[in-house]
Amino acid sequence: MAGMFKKLAVLAGAAEAARRYAQKNPEQAGKYVDQAAQFVDKQTKGKYSGQIHGAADKAKGAAGIRKGYGEPPTTPNRGY
Repeated sequence: MAGMFKKLAVLAGAAEAARRYAQKNPEQAGKYVDQAAQFVDKQTKGKYSGQIHGAADKAKGAAGIRKGYGEPPTTPNRGY
């Protein structure tokens, strides 16, 4: 059980580091999210295209990255 909490803490730290990077480098982070979405979409042969791109948009929103050209960044909602 303690090992699981340790892994969760490591993942939380990595997520926070990624969020900080994305806020400092929004265009580069957005490019990486888009590349990852395109890769997964290709691997699934477009079967889950809507869900993949929706998840990419949510990831961008959570990190405060612009979702598209001309759209303002969204404010992350972390539930507090």
